[in-house]
Amino acid sequence: MNSHQGDKAKNLRGILVALLVGVLVCGLTWLALTPQQAALLGMIALMVVLWSNEALPLGVVSLLPVIAFPALDIASTSAVAPNYAKSIIFLFLGGFLLAIAVEKTGLHRVIADRVLRIFPDTARGMIFALAITSGLLSAFLSNTTTALLLMPLALFLSDSNTLRMRFTLAVAYGASVGGIITPIGTPPNLILYGILDDLQLAAIPFMQWVILVFPLAMLMFVVVAWMLSVGTGNRRIERDTATGALTADQRKVGWALLLLIGLLFANSPIQPYYAGLGLNEKGMLLAFGLMMFLPPFSVLQWRDTQKIPYEIIFLFGAGFSIASAFTHTGLAEELATMLSALTELPPLMLLVVVAALVTFSTEITSNTALISMMLPVIHVVSEQNGLDTRLLMMVATLCASYAFML
Repeated sequence: MNSHQGDKAKNLRGILVALLVGVLVCGLTWLALTPQQAALLGMIALMVVLWSNEALPLGVVSLLPVIAFPALDIASTSAVAPNYAKSIIFLFLGGFLLAIAVEKTGLHRVIADRVLRIFPDTARGMIFALAITSGLLSAFLSNTTTALLLMPLALFLSDSNTLRMRFTLAVAYGASVGGIITPIGTPPNLILYGILDDLQLAAIPFMQWVILVFPLAMLMFVVVAWMLSVGTGNRRIERDTATGALTADQRKVGWALLLLIGLLFANSPIQPYYAGLGLNEKGMLLAFGLMMFLPPFSVLQWRDTQKIPYEIIFLFGAGFSIASAFTHTGLAEELATMLSALTELPPLMLLVVVAALVTFSTEITSNTALISMMLPVIHVVSEQNGLDTRLLMMVATLCASYAFML
């Protein structure tokens, strides 16, 4: 059997396993829930297994709700399809166009080199530098893109396999840590924004989000880098630090990013003293992304859009579809009733329980699927008991990104 046939057999087994898990979950919950709710949980289980074992492409699995939800009488096609074109997706689209411009001009390499220069040329210094560089880049680029861009640098810093392992883990963990810094850094953040929009709750302003989570991210950078550097001593690392002057395109993209950050700061209200500019942040990011095609920038061409991860956009749509179905079928209220006992806990303890539940659940499930299921439930629980909905939902969202043990 050649490798292609082996892959086909493996994928077929993965699909069959997913179908079996979906049927089992549906069957086990049929007695306690309505047929719609049981079918929804079975469909989610099937999708989570397929996302995990990669028996089908990510984008294909993410489009299944458009077909399966109407077929299982969970929701109509006209109710499911709009979830794949929510306005929050265009915020991500604009951010990714900027990320492509950064990558195309090589500005990310300049940023990485400048950050590496700050730290000493020791194994510990490089681990701290790689984790922080990866985190800062992943605040605007996708985690996967950041890791792919920095992995070659991490691998060529040393000939020692032990140090290479630590360097590459610093890149991977740093990307996970930094993904929470901005609302566009990782999919669960955008799922939260989309659900807040659906629930007609005020979105957290871009820079207010950054100010709230930045201290947590900085603390995690220190903890992760320190743990990865234990036992490395003061081993010296030789590296090439030669970097020429910025090119014209790099300067253009750099100034655009600085202007965008300035506008995002100015747009963030500081109640009750400053109301902000009142600009739509989704339109703002898309506008700056499209600016990369226009003079005087002219950095991007249409063929560059082939690098946009459309499968991630479909993943957002699947997440929004799951969240909508949880509310539409009444499953969110059903699960909220089961969890209502938790609301008797002191507020701080409730936050800890929510954080622990999401963190450890996400170790073995899809971040996007889990947060899509949890946020509607958390909303119902908090509304029924007069709790701070946005606080609980934000804690759950951040914890979904911080479960990277496995």
